Amino acid sequence: MMVFKGLMLTYHDVHGKENLMDEVNRADLPNWIQQHAVYQELMRLDVGDSAQVYAAFLVYMELIEVRKWKEVVGVSCPELQAVLLEGREREGEALQMIYPLPSHRSIKHRELRTVLDRGVPMLLCAVASDSSLVYQRLCDGFLTPDPPVDIQDQGRRQHRKRRLQT
Repeated sequence: MMVFKGLMLTYHDVHGKENLMDEVNRADLPNWIQQHAVYQELMRLDVGDSAQVYAAFLVYMELIEVRKWKEVVGVSCPELQAVLLEGREREGEALQMIYPLPSHRSIKHRELRTVLDRGVPMLLCAVASDSSLVYQRLCDGFLTPDPPVDIQDQGRRQHRKRRLQT
């Protein structure tokens, strides 16, 4: 059984318009992206889908620059004709697989199984036309939700609040 934690299989931008990334044209990309070493590496993986490669590059940049992930690299997934990213959230933590997906694309259960069967935790990342990213953690089996932060403090506050009301 597969559990999706807040998964949106098809994602449209706020105005409901179709994502324009489907027809990413290299000539339309800013020059710095085309010249970036990682973008060129991802293009050399030759998956044949420039929109998905562009999405993978955006996710790579966000993971490295904003989230400060470690050891992020692109890997080819011939079964999906896609670029996947592998990386570690923190030094010494387990390797995770990230599947960057242009938001207008739909995904089939079989495709998710292809990635999950690799045996590493998976993040699906929908990439919108405005470059916003939505991450969803996927796992094989049941996922126990994390308790709220400082649940013990919440109980104390509620007890104090009740005591003050009486």
